[in-house]
Amino acid sequence: MSTTRYRFRTRWWLPADQRTVFAALTDLADYPRWWPDVRSVRHLDEDAADVRVRSTLPFTLALVLRRREQDERTGRLVVRIGGDLCGVLRAEVVPDGLGTRVDFGQEIEVASRLLRVLSP
Repeated sequence: MSTTRYRFRTRWWLPADQRTVFAALTDLADYPRWWPDVRSVRHLDEDAADVRVRSTLPFTLALVLRRREQDERTGRLVVRIGGDLCGVLRAEVVPDGLGTRVDFGQEIEVASRLLRVLSP
């Protein structure tokens, strides 16, 4: 059975210092407070969490996020994604003027059979 692969690139600019932004991105437990699509977070161990995400789709994605690299000094964050989607998320958090720029890159493969059927 074939799989469906996607690559996403996005850039955020936030009016906050790099340290604050990096801390927010690495504190998964706090995601539901500021990111409405994240419905719940349950820590599995020091480097992994079970995360439930629901946005415009009519169902909830079950994801396991596992930290691979986290370096506040360089602003680099790498997370492996498992569950309904499998792949990797990379983020670079760098000072930019009076705020912080975050460059995200995701390379994912749809793992859920239902999602593969519904994917364009």
